[in-house]
Amino acid sequence: MSSDTDTPRRLFLTGFSGSGKSAVAALVGDALGWRALDTDSLIEEASGRSIPEIFEHDGEERFRELEREAVQQVAAQDEVVIATGGGVVLAEENRRAMADGGLVLCLEARPETILERLRNTDGSPASERPLLQGAGPLGHIVELKSRRQRFYALADLLIDTEGRTPQQVATAVVEAIRSPDAWFSCHPERLVLPEERTEPPASEPIWVEAPSRRYPVVVEWGALDRLGELLREAGLEGAAYVLSDSAVLPHHGDRALHSLREAGFQVDAFAIPAGEASKTLDTAKTVYDWLVSRRAERGHALIALGGGVVGDLAGFVAATYLRGVPLVQAPTSLLAMVDAAIGGKVAVDHERCKNLIGAFYQPRLVVEDVSTLKTLPQRALVEGCAEVIKHAFILDSQLLGDLEERADDLLHLEPAFAVDIVRRNVAIKASVVADDERDTGRRAILNYGHTIGHAIEAAAGYANVLHGEAVSAGMMAAAEIGRRLGVTPPAVVEQQRALLERFGLPVRGPKLDAQQVLNAISLDKKVSAGKVSWVLLADVGRTVLRSDVPDDIVAEVLGEILT
Repeated sequence: MSSDTDTPRRLFLTGFSGSGKSAVAALVGDALGWRALDTDSLIEEASGRSIPEIFEHDGEERFRELEREAVQQVAAQDEVVIATGGGVVLAEENRRAMADGGLVLCLEARPETILERLRNTDGSPASERPLLQGAGPLGHIVELKSRRQRFYALADLLIDTEGRTPQQVATAVVEAIRSPDAWFSCHPERLVLPEERTEPPASEPIWVEAPSRRYPVVVEWGALDRLGELLREAGLEGAAYVLSDSAVLPHHGDRALHSLREAGFQVDAFAIPAGEASKTLDTAKTVYDWLVSRRAERGHALIALGGGVVGDLAGFVAATYLRGVPLVQAPTSLLAMVDAAIGGKVAVDHERCKNLIGAFYQPRLVVEDVSTLKTLPQRALVEGCAEVIKHAFILDSQLLGDLEERADDLLHLEPAFAVDIVRRNVAIKASVVADDERDTGRRAILNYGHTIGHAIEAAAGYANVLHGEAVSAGMMAAAEIGRRLGVTPPAVVEQQRALLERFGLPVRGPKLDAQQVLNAISLDKKVSAGKVSWVLLADVGRTVLRSDVPDDIVAEVLGEILT
């Protein structure tokens, strides 16, 4: 917290009913020495009626009016922790009031967990609650939560409550708000969706004009809620199979499946273990077996819901199962949104080299919901910034300037700026793919930092180092190689170093045997006639390809960065 004007004066807890907001607010208030308030309790005190009675006699519209009044009331107080109603985030007026001088944290839980908690709260079934009446309370929870999720994702931070006691959640909240990186500005505009602003960014799809297929990339805050609709618009129908991983499916699976079902698709989902170690032929066989057991047909879509590992694996399976089934990329990591999900490169790893076994197979559709990035661990979000920074240095000086000026806005996912940055990077990748789908010419420039980055990953056994972290170190190695060859200006090397460090990315690799990394480089896909094709920076926005880099310079640079 950088200054008195930036320090939040109040804390709002948002989230669906049953996420534990009231209990956690009381515990956090005790820990901070602040008062704990509850907007529902304030509404009941002001009206003299219970919440169910207000809904029954006056209707939801009147309840929402009282709710807005309660939010305005608490937003005028200092040193308070406020538990809000599950629907409070729907009103832009409420979100602005909470963000103005306050910190907003969302408590997250799966629909099944929410239903169980609601049933155990007071012994009454969840279906007796105002917004969960009727048959199938779990279905009501899934539907309502899906509608609200893009608003919940506007919070400064999402706190997962699965498997945690209220005390453990409260401890996590206190730790989060005491971290200077947990939030960026107590300004009301930060919780406003892009389409609610005076000048919203363009929302039209970005089209990838690849020779083998033309397809749209939809980039929006909340796009996952339109997944089924977008598949229909792409001409897909029948069954849809969602391939995800153990980290992503619990967060976003319900939204994706609900949207698909609403659009009339028969759906099923399968999760692989999270992590690069799952991107293998053995895992691909497991996915083949799942599709066979479900009698998947050639016209059925395979949807990749997850990061680059899921996207690569799903793409490889889609390209080879029944000689090709429709592929839809729904990336949930920044790295996948700006790079891996676009362009049709799909692959699995060999134990000695990353992405050695693969194909070129373009998707039918790419759906990028920028709000899903809110559920990423900070380290995973930061690694994705490496690809954004790479694009800026090799192709877009204006993007570079914006990253240098507004790094905090991207790191904290200010909605309009985050959507804009993702869209611009998608457009960069789309233009390169259109020129060189098969990676035989211009597309090679996207490998800047990847030659050594991929080798670092392979030498590390795809463990303890993330792809973006390896690429970041690889970019610095490539810059240093370029400097020693007289290609890269020293000022550009230092500009790159400063920006990578500003985003919290490593400028050195992990402690590895340099010879192992050199051996991995020799197996790189870009090696031709025994020579490595190096992408080097001649200046910002200008690259050169060199296959005459002396081995001793590479070895020297590796020896310096692998410390």
